[in-house]
Amino acid sequence: MTVAEIRKIASGRGITTIPKKKADIVRCIQQDEGNSSCFGSGASGVCGQDGCAWRADCLKADK
Repeated sequence: MTVAEIRKIASGRGITTIPKKKADIVRCIQQDEGNSSCFGSGASGVCGQDGCAWRADCLKADK
């Protein structure tokens, strides 16, 4: 997912995105969704959130 797409999602949830980086924005969205804010934290292999909308990007960010 592109940063522009993520910013649009965040904006729709009332989340301020500037000057945040992609990972920080995703973590804010995760928290707003009531999920663990773990994006890119290195825990994707053990987080257990297989249905997470951010999982594919998270796996890339963890490498």
